[in-house]
Amino acid sequence: MNVDDLADQLALRDLVARYAHHADRKQPAEQAAVFTVDGRVRLYDGDPDTTEPIDVVTGRDELERTIAELIARYEVTTYLNGQSLIDVERDTATGETYCLAMHVLDEGAGRELLTMSIRYLDAFARTPGGWLIADRRLVFDWVDRRSSHA
Repeated sequence: MNVDDLADQLALRDLVARYAHHADRKQPAEQAAVFTVDGRVRLYDGDPDTTEPIDVVTGRDELERTIAELIARYEVTTYLNGQSLIDVERDTATGETYCLAMHVLDEGAGRELLTMSIRYLDAFARTPGGWLIADRRLVFDWVDRRSSHA
C-alpha cells in the first residue's frame, strides 16, 4: 500500500463518518451531499444476497427529502461507526462499515430508544470533487426498541 492508497482509505472513511455526523446534527442536505447526484440507497432487513430491498431511494434530491422526513421523527440520534473494510481500485472503491445507530423518539406513547445494528455496503466513485457514495446497501442486522427513561 502506498501513500495514495492510504490517502484514499482516509478520505473514504472520512466520507462515511461525515454521513453519520450530519445524521446526528440533523443536516439532511449535507448528509445527502456525500452521495453522487444519482446515488442510490437500498435498505435491507437481513442479508442483501438473499432478500429483496424493503425500500430504494435514488438521486441526491430524493435522498435529501427522505432523510429530512426520517430525522424529523427523532429527538436525537447517535451513530457510532465501527470497523470499516475498504478496497480501492483506481477511481472506484467498495466498503463495508458497521454502525450502531441509536434514535430517541416519542410517538405519543412515551419516549423510546430505537437501536439498530447496521452495515453499510458501499460502492464509491471518485469524482472531480473527491470521493462520493454511488450506491449504498444499508443492512439492518438487528433492531431493538424499548422505552427510554433518559
